[in-house]
Amino acid sequence: MRKYFGTDGVRGRVGEFPMTPDFAMKLGWAAGQVLGAEGVSEVLIGKDTRASGYMLESAMESGFSAAGVNIALVGPLPTPAIAYLATTFRANAGVVISASHNPFYDNGIKLFAQSGLKLTDQQEHEIELWLDRAFEDGMTCVSSDKLGKARRIDDAAGRYIEYCKSHFPGQQNLNGLRVVVDSANGAAYKVGPAVYRELGAEVISLHDQPDGVNINHQCGATDLASLRAAVIEKRADLGIALDGDADRLMMVDHTGAEVDGDELLFLMAREAQAEGYKGGIIGTQMSNLGLELALAERGIPFKRAKVGDRYVMEQLNETGWRIGGEGSGHLLSLDHASTGDAIIASVRVLASLQKRDIKLYTAKQGMRKLPQTLINVRYQAQQGVDPLDAEAVKAAVVNVESHLGETGRVLLRKSGTEPLIRVMVEAEDAQMAHRCAREIADALG
Repeated sequence: MRKYFGTDGVRGRVGEFPMTPDFAMKLGWAAGQVLGAEGVSEVLIGKDTRASGYMLESAMESGFSAAGVNIALVGPLPTPAIAYLATTFRANAGVVISASHNPFYDNGIKLFAQSGLKLTDQQEHEIELWLDRAFEDGMTCVSSDKLGKARRIDDAAGRYIEYCKSHFPGQQNLNGLRVVVDSANGAAYKVGPAVYRELGAEVISLHDQPDGVNINHQCGATDLASLRAAVIEKRADLGIALDGDADRLMMVDHTGAEVDGDELLFLMAREAQAEGYKGGIIGTQMSNLGLELALAERGIPFKRAKVGDRYVMEQLNETGWRIGGEGSGHLLSLDHASTGDAIIASVRVLASLQKRDIKLYTAKQGMRKLPQTLINVRYQAQQGVDPLDAEAVKAAVVNVESHLGETGRVLLRKSGTEPLIRVMVEAEDAQMAHRCAREIADALG
């Protein structure tokens, strides 16, 4: 069990452990000890637009320097950009300071290996051992002539823009396409709109004025209201929503209707199949049953991982498949990026639309999402007692599943952070989904 690292690095509220300058400095030092021993001589550090990023960046820079590791600073850039740039510069590893889609008062720290992949469990465990040593005995420091040096890279954004554009077919362009881009006042506020403009689209840019505290606030992939309104008002062909660190993608068609991660994953899978892809698709326990059914109609294998892009990646590595994602917009296409990259995923979707000469609204009709109801049930935690083992709950699940047959699905999932059980039911119609979810929730309650 990891002590500090979660499924997506270290994350918390700024000013509270572990998101403090002291912890960040010690984390940089501990990571420097582990990675330095593996031959890492320089680490690339990027961040999103939170005001706290500057504080945490400086602290980590001090820790790495004390461990004798050089630092390359790129400023605000998307998480996937750091994963990519770590492979192209002399840096041997990457750090992203971001809390992704969370509010500004949270922040997080993610580490990447030179390959652009997240560190292994074993590497994170070793870093935690060094962290404990730093807290118990204090940090050591290499001699003055061995201290890590810092440099700033000025052309990182331009390199990443070109990298994103390289995933759009050279013989195509986006001329004549009007697109609204919501950058969530986050890390992609410059590079996101630039990619689509340089591919030829007319870009209407929203939420591209970060002030350190407005990241993800009523905008971006977690709040599509302003994007929907702008797409309709500007008569745009579609809208693109990124989250704070641009690893999540949501889209809006010309009618203002949401196109979520499950639907985008279907479009990516269908296009990949047309291009000769023979593998399957990895979703999660929360992926809509409509995705599974639509893929099955096309003979595309589908498997479910636990919720979280980390677990999707694990399944991809185990199966050798190349495409996976979540309904929340984390989309992985390993032939194009080593981690979830919202801009590259959107470029691939746009290329498919241009190639087929169809609108997003038409393209998504190949998959019908089943209505889904989610009810959170709070329970009283008791030692040795699992609410899911109650006979009344088991009976309710059996009854609901017999009613749904193969045209619906039940999922009961415990929250990892609080005493909640999430009851999810998918069915042919919304009323049935709600009624069935309510039956199970009442049995739990």
